[in-house]
Amino acid sequence: MNLHDFIQHHFRHFNAGVLSDAARGWCDLYSAGGGMLVTLGGAMSTAEIGRSLAPLIRQGVVSAVSCTGANLEEDLFNYVAHHKYRRVPNYRDLSPDDEVALLHEGLNRVTDTCIPESEAMRRIEHHLLQRWRRADLAGQRMFPHEFLYDLLLSGELEVSPAIDPADCWVLAAAEANLPLFVPGWEDSTLGNMFVAAVIRGDLSRHHLIRSGSEAMESLVHWYQEFTASRPLGFFQIGGGIAGDFPVCVVPLIRQDLRRDCPLWSYYCQISDSTTSYGSYSGAVPNEKITWGKLGVDTPRFVIESDATIVAPIIFEVVRSFAAGGAD
Repeated sequence: MNLHDFIQHHFRHFNAGVLSDAARGWCDLYSAGGGMLVTLGGAMSTAEIGRSLAPLIRQGVVSAVSCTGANLEEDLFNYVAHHKYRRVPNYRDLSPDDEVALLHEGLNRVTDTCIPESEAMRRIEHHLLQRWRRADLAGQRMFPHEFLYDLLLSGELEVSPAIDPADCWVLAAAEANLPLFVPGWEDSTLGNMFVAAVIRGDLSRHHLIRSGSEAMESLVHWYQEFTASRPLGFFQIGGGIAGDFPVCVVPLIRQDLRRDCPLWSYYCQISDSTTSYGSYSGAVPNEKITWGKLGVDTPRFVIESDATIVAPIIFEVVRSFAAGGAD
């Protein structure tokens, strides 16, 4: 039994049923010629989402990505240093002294995974600092991901990748020149390193990195151009700024610019947030109707589950469908 048939047979109720419905809704959108913007919150890159997302990007099913700075950089950290990562399956049992021991070893923990400081963060910092300096001297300004695209496409990291390049979603995005939107980049490790370089005097100015408001302007132009001929869906993994930022582009265009544009044509969120706590991330999709983001007829799904389980399943169902492997 293939995955599609397995889901159709077993995933029939509750969150499993919504997963099945959401996957079918994405397939329907794809069949209608629609695209999908995927957003990445949380620590999905450290959870190796690239194993399932990269093939989807290479297949042309993903039209754009909005992600936190952490998800952008952690996919590269994984690319160059995965063999030096340490998994800590008993992380719930760690004492504060155990955590200090990891700190002294230069291991930065993300739940059950420790990222090695010197082999990952500092290695990428070395390459990016060179690029930031060149841009600074040339008076160039670029978005955060453009520096990473340039690094990946240069081949400088190909000498000894720590994972199969096919599993690196940022590499797949760079090769496709995929539109990428990274709001709030400053709170990432590389963003912190950039600020430190400015303070040290290694770089002369902050604004060689293009700002979040410029990223929103870029998103506005891209959304208008894309939806002029094709419907576009919104697939949100987790919450936070990675999702809140791009979903606002529709009311910005319609209400602030007072220009016509389609609403999002599909909406799905994999969430662990609780609506009754006043969480933006946990808001049910119907609330987005009142903000002019979704319509009454927009297919809407919320899967309250673990994204590390749910996202790869949906991605594989859609990938197989797009490849002609499922009806």
